[in-house]
Amino acid sequence: MLLFMKNLLLTGLFAVATSSLVAAPAKITVQMDRPGHAVSPHLWGIFFEDINHSTDGGLYPELVRNRSFEDSETPDSWTLVSSWKRNGKMEIDTSRPLNPVNRRSLRLTLNGTVTLINEGYWGMAIAQGEHYTLKLAARAEAGFNGPIAVNLLGAGKELAGGEISGITNKWQYYTLDLTATGRDPKAALQLTLSGKGTLFLDMVSLMPAKTWKEHGLRIDLAEPMAALKPAFLRFPGGCWVEGTDLTQMYNWKKTIGGVDVRTPLYNIWQYHATHGIGYHEYLQMAEDLGAEPLFCVNVGMSHKENTPMDLMGQWVQDALDAIEYANGPTNTVWGGLRARNGHPGPFNLNYLEIGNENGHEPYRERWPLFVNAIKAKYPGLHLIANNWKGYPKEPMPEIVDEHYYDTPEWFIRNANKYDSYDRKGPRIFVGEYAVTKKTGLGNLRGAIGEAAFMTGLERNSDIVIMAAYAPLFCNANHKRWPINLINFDSSRWFGIPSYYVQKLFAENRGTVILPTGVAAATNEELFASATRDQATGDIIVKVVNSAAVSAETEIDLQGAGKLSGTVKATVLTSANPLDENTLEEPVKVIPRTGAQTISGARFIRSFPGNSVTVLRIPTL
Repeated sequence: MLLFMKNLLLTGLFAVATSSLVAAPAKITVQMDRPGHAVSPHLWGIFFEDINHSTDGGLYPELVRNRSFEDSETPDSWTLVSSWKRNGKMEIDTSRPLNPVNRRSLRLTLNGTVTLINEGYWGMAIAQGEHYTLKLAARAEAGFNGPIAVNLLGAGKELAGGEISGITNKWQYYTLDLTATGRDPKAALQLTLSGKGTLFLDMVSLMPAKTWKEHGLRIDLAEPMAALKPAFLRFPGGCWVEGTDLTQMYNWKKTIGGVDVRTPLYNIWQYHATHGIGYHEYLQMAEDLGAEPLFCVNVGMSHKENTPMDLMGQWVQDALDAIEYANGPTNTVWGGLRARNGHPGPFNLNYLEIGNENGHEPYRERWPLFVNAIKAKYPGLHLIANNWKGYPKEPMPEIVDEHYYDTPEWFIRNANKYDSYDRKGPRIFVGEYAVTKKTGLGNLRGAIGEAAFMTGLERNSDIVIMAAYAPLFCNANHKRWPINLINFDSSRWFGIPSYYVQKLFAENRGTVILPTGVAAATNEELFASATRDQATGDIIVKVVNSAAVSAETEIDLQGAGKLSGTVKATVLTSANPLDENTLEEPVKVIPRTGAQTISGARFIRSFPGNSVTVLRIPTL
């Protein structure tokens, strides 16, 4: 046994890290000569919700916090520094707003020199040599005409600087390009003013010149999102869709157009959202990802109240208008607005979810209002119903959305959940799932539970046509959900082990299911699914060993005929099932790739305890 384990290490086939013991022999049978149904091309996607400051302070790279002074009745996130209190005073003003939507501005009363400081979202990440654009709206009264000295300060020194002058008594925008001569992940913006009079400021923005695909996303967060190769993007939530009450619900019409006319909103996750990423940007994000957009609309229900049935017409019309904005010709009202916002062609929205986690009689009453109106105008659109304590039956949904959050053991026990689902009923969208209990901050054991469950989703992808882990992003400084796929601060990110499970499954989709049988000492410890990639000819076998010990396993590729070559083996495991990644150790638990040479359709492989393995077996 010791010699066998040493050979595994030498050939890149990974040694058992969690135990030196080996389980009783197991067997995985793949019926290559009996291909099954096609793998749903939309099976693995992503779910984006504005939670945990995932947008502002995250994917949306605005560095100034409370840029429009709409967050409260006081200038939250702004600090006024003065050698004498009488030198300056700041307060919120509503007497002469920038526009009818953006009602609040900052009024600075000056009688000397003052400094205004904004530290952004737990520090501004400034990188040496990078360019940043400061843009602000200003007007002056009582003799003040500037200038405003602008500095980016970090690491105890000035990182960039410039000046804005020529301020008049009318609202105007002023722009300043800044180039950083140093770096600091916790820098701050400083505005220094001297003189007498009154200065009004609004929409004080600092953005990096470079964004992902030049569409306004933070590059180092967009890239790991894109690396998941999502087949679809569900947005904007989640509970964010409903809101605590209807005043806090997501209203897409208030999130389009110029950023200074979008209505900021205090959301259910306890912060103000600028809507810098609005409905248009979500659609653009899906297009840039090569993903199907899946928009979730409010169904006239919040967490605390429901819209009366005789007032539901507005909610239905909002859904119809959202479809027209995404898909309508440019000679329509909303399609024309999309074109004026920079996207003449349609976004090709094909999936619409009606409500989020809504159920019982109020949902059953509202569901047909949307279905009948939408299908009458857009018969080809795929509509998704909530399965929350049951789903509506009239009219019968094409697709229903099911959510699961639990322990690793629950997901392992339910890996075969969909084997016995009624194939004559609606298709299934597993819109949210994750191990959120007994998994630390997001450890390997949680990823093992999810991976076992995902083998069942893949094997049953004739009925489970879409699935998405949730939530996607979390700012480490504002964690409102226990476990999140991608965690970050102002300048760093890491994926929990579950991130790499999602990535492995998405990178190794396959196109046709191959029937797979598992014979093991304990049927609840070893899980497998197999597909064929018709483009490459590869057989892709995914194996999850949820036991604490390694499983020496025979792989039997029935109907393969003569087979020889090198198998690519990618393994996610670690020394301890409780191991986690962190900002300080971002790659402690990541997949490792090795190779195994085979000379027949049957071969032996040892799967480490608490591991996920993807085997790509060439057949051409």
